[in-house]
Amino acid sequence: MIPIQGKKIVLIGGAGFIGHNMALHLKSLGADVSIIDGLQVNNMLTFLSSDNKFDNIEMYRSFLNQRIQLINDAKIPLHIQDAREYHALSKVISKIKPDVLIQLAAVAHADRSNKDPYSTFDHSFRTLENALDIARGEKIQHFIYFSSSMVYGNFEGGLVTEKSTCEPLGIYGALKFGGEKLVIAYNQAFDIPYTIVRPSALYGERCVSRRVGQIFIENALAGKEITLSGDGSDRLDFTYVGDVANGIAQIIQHEDSRNQIFNLTYGESRSLEDMAVIVREHFPTINIKYVSKDKLTPDRGTLSVQKAKDLVNYKPSWPLEKGLVQYINWYKSQMNYK
Repeated sequence: MIPIQGKKIVLIGGAGFIGHNMALHLKSLGADVSIIDGLQVNNMLTFLSSDNKFDNIEMYRSFLNQRIQLINDAKIPLHIQDAREYHALSKVISKIKPDVLIQLAAVAHADRSNKDPYSTFDHSFRTLENALDIARGEKIQHFIYFSSSMVYGNFEGGLVTEKSTCEPLGIYGALKFGGEKLVIAYNQAFDIPYTIVRPSALYGERCVSRRVGQIFIENALAGKEITLSGDGSDRLDFTYVGDVANGIAQIIQHEDSRNQIFNLTYGESRSLEDMAVIVREHFPTINIKYVSKDKLTPDRGTLSVQKAKDLVNYKPSWPLEKGLVQYINWYKSQMNYK
């Protein structure tokens, strides 16, 4: 085991949904954590704009303020810097001199990526290339890249391992898979130790990305119907953000994680119908509507996490019945829902 106490860790894009939860967890374990974030993509600057048309914009602004407050309370330095600006980003990282660099900065929504590929490339691939090249110059000990389960495309037989063939559908999955190849290429050329993680269907507190669980709960709170794609039988490996945060801590502490790819999910797929049923248990009067499935939505399922269990002692502990209920109760507390 590699001690995490005092280890310098920088999260690029760390003020986002995944990043701030992860930063808080790593800090609680004694790591010396810093965040670099431009606060643009799905963050403060987006939701301060008068052009933003979300119905729940005031609530999302509240969630974003909570993120910043939690980061400040934990005494985690937040460096507001656009990761697309190579030289400015390099100056910030060279001052911190981190041991571990975690690359999270990206457009985190497949549908938006397919509608705006230029912006997605700019905020996802360009930021990754900058981070990798800076890591090369700074001789970073460990580079962690957040990829996605979308790199697999359609799951063969409803189950994938890290050895499964990757055939991504659409812009988002293609860029994530391209990012993995770039990370591996930098390791081949410059010996940068890396870990690539593939999460799936994340959910949890203070998310503003309009992920499926978030949409279900918000619609239920507002008395609106829940919309299911297809017949509701599509399966996703829903993963509570706390499991991913814990998994990253294990990856940092275990030498066997270096130069590896890991699925980092709960490790058991559930149907959209399953999620809707749990939500309806807490909001009995809601209706469910079925709509056509988007052609760029792959047929997914379970991601095996056996490799992560074997190599880094990963122990996911948040099944949907536990994690989603916590998420629902948190939302109710935010809305003063009785």
